[in-house]
Amino acid sequence: MKTRILLLVISLVALTPACERFRKKSDADTDPDANKAEGGAHEEHADEVHLTAEAIATHGIVVANAERRAIARRLRVPARVVFNAEAMAHVGTPVRGRVATLTAKLGAEVKRGDELLTIESPELGEAQSDLLLKIAAEGNADPPVDLAKRALERAQKLYEAAQGISLADLQRREAELRVAEAQRAAAKAARVASENRLHLLGMTQEAVARIVRTGEIEPRFKVFAPIDGTVIEREITFGHLVDPSRESLLVLADLSHLWVLADVPEARLGEIELGAAASVVVASAADHSHDGRVTAIAPQIDPTTRSAQVRIEVVERHAEIRPGVFAEVELTLPAKGDGGPPPIVVPEDAVQTVEGRRCVFVPIDGEPGAFRPVPVETGERSDRSVALTAGLEEGAPYVAKGAFLLKAELGKSSAGHEH
Repeated sequence: MKTRILLLVISLVALTPACERFRKKSDADTDPDANKAEGGAHEEHADEVHLTAEAIATHGIVVANAERRAIARRLRVPARVVFNAEAMAHVGTPVRGRVATLTAKLGAEVKRGDELLTIESPELGEAQSDLLLKIAAEGNADPPVDLAKRALERAQKLYEAAQGISLADLQRREAELRVAEAQRAAAKAARVASENRLHLLGMTQEAVARIVRTGEIEPRFKVFAPIDGTVIEREITFGHLVDPSRESLLVLADLSHLWVLADVPEARLGEIELGAAASVVVASAADHSHDGRVTAIAPQIDPTTRSAQVRIEVVERHAEIRPGVFAEVELTLPAKGDGGPPPIVVPEDAVQTVEGRRCVFVPIDGEPGAFRPVPVETGERSDRSVALTAGLEEGAPYVAKGAFLLKAELGKSSAGHEH
């Protein structure tokens, strides 16, 4: 009997804590105020992110103070890359003949003064022979002038001494001298004309002097590169007949200074300024842009597209920027000045979309490592920055770098609270 009583007492003692726990749970289930208090504690921190100092340093989260500054506006327009018309050369020939050598290959890079080809030209040889003949004729014209001068001098002395020479004889000697001098002047003029013809045929003064000195003709005409560049067109082959009527035998272009022609709508043309900065992006390298400057604005509007061409010159040469490729240009526009203070400007990455609203994360006062999203309104965007029109005051701290990580952590926290 005593044993049964002892077992009953032990059972009652063991059941007491369980009953107490059940009672508390039942009270909580039936007391809405208790549930509300517990849920409110969770909701109070549902929009907060808490990180340790080590996590903040590891993920590079940076807090900055909101600042006002002018923000440059941007205009993105389609464009295409073309050759620089001011850095091209259409290489022709001033002589008729046949291509004897052809050293310039299509796509080859050449320097100014490099030999491109030579032309075997009978016309050039004939012109050189004519110069040698004209030089000989000019030399043959000197002796008659000397003889006529001496004859005139003797006649004048005899006439002055009254030694029987008549006035008519004296005048005849004077006429003979004038004729000889005229013939010499004509010979000199013919020689100069023949030399000038060689210059018109492309020969330098040094080359002409060499022919005069040696008396040997050089019927081969050498064509040299007038600029540094790349051979982008070649219309001839070895043995080809050429003449000055051809517009060009070769086309050279300096690929280090290409043009990017952007099509700017008529309504936005007035916002473009010469010298304005621009960035160029081509499809083959869309992950980065190339710096350039506006160097020309077309004075006329295309009647079909109602746009005008704006020329941008890229600062440095890049392999992916090739003539003919399509590109996209972002032009820097002058900031709007309405007389008021400039807007609050933050990095684009600082603005994140949280539950359909644009927000920036701000640190919570008195809670180190705690952040919460604050809704903001955005305005102009430029240079990877965005202007805020509402939501953040000047000087207020905000997360300038690492906001995306805080958004991800906030998403994890919200998912945990839902469960």
